[in-house]
Amino acid sequence: MLPQVKKILYASDIEKGSRPAFRSAVSLCGHYHSEITYLHVIEPLSASAQNMVRTIMNDHDLNELHDQSIANLRQKMHKRLELFYASELEENEQLSKDQVTARVEEGLPWKTILSVADEINADVIVMGCRTHSAVGQFFLGSTANKVIHHSKRPVLIVPL
Repeated sequence: MLPQVKKILYASDIEKGSRPAFRSAVSLCGHYHSEITYLHVIEPLSASAQNMVRTIMNDHDLNELHDQSIANLRQKMHKRLELFYASELEENEQLSKDQVTARVEEGLPWKTILSVADEINADVIVMGCRTHSAVGQFFLGSTANKVIHHSKRPVLIVPL
């Protein structure tokens, strides 16, 4: 018997072309009548980049810019969800807005994905993988590869 899938973690870079991976998460959600946590992870600036930015901006302005950027990303995610609901869902598909929760987190992407998966007790992680070269295809993509190798739960990788 296949395990029940009640909680799906969909990790996205929210770039163009990532919709097939979200569609896979929605398909699983519809099949199992589950919930999706839509996660985007922002990598922190390196120490040298932070120092360079601090020569241009004071800490207050930098924090304000950071908070506004996070708010803009959340708005972008919600806008993408609204477009998906309006244009991609077929008549027989049902996905209510309360089945999808959008989150923006900061950290190393693969570690943050695994941490959020543990936090929400996800049954499966769904993510896309972009490969731009033969070498990239061999390594599957560093974030996806690390998630697969360190995850305690199933991971569905969708080629983008």
